[in-house]
Amino acid sequence: MSLLPALLLFLHLLAAAFWVGGMATMHFAVRPAAVAHLEPPLRLPFMAAALSRFFVGVSTAIGVLLASGLLLVWAAGGFARVHWSVHAMFTLGLVMMALFLHLRFAPYPRLLRAVAAGQWPVAAANLNLIRKLVATNLTLGVLVFALAVVGRAL
Repeated sequence: MSLLPALLLFLHLLAAAFWVGGMATMHFAVRPAAVAHLEPPLRLPFMAAALSRFFVGVSTAIGVLLASGLLLVWAAGGFARVHWSVHAMFTLGLVMMALFLHLRFAPYPRLLRAVAAGQWPVAAANLNLIRKLVATNLTLGVLVFALAVVGRAL
């Protein structure tokens, strides 16, 4: 493998690890710790702020994933020349991106508005929806990693 494809693959894997690892951290560590130690008037603004920072990174990761992935496919001769697992990873990645865009532009703004207004039940309901969408995306992300590692063997 020459230097350019190796660098593209590195950036691609780094972006994927950030996104999937970040979802795992938020889902299995940050949220449970916030629930255990903070009451809703503190927990909900904290989670909204944490998500705000994380979403900036996810948006960047998505751009890197799309650019590096498409360049890697192009370097391999296009979609007609790559293994079926690459098609599956690309499709799952697009679904993940669509879910992210939905949660970023629908329940997340509602969460921010409810937090600003002190409407804790509304904020909690939107945060719970975000949690479910993140859990779905986390599952899809783990599946993409599995395809990346064992896909060629199938």
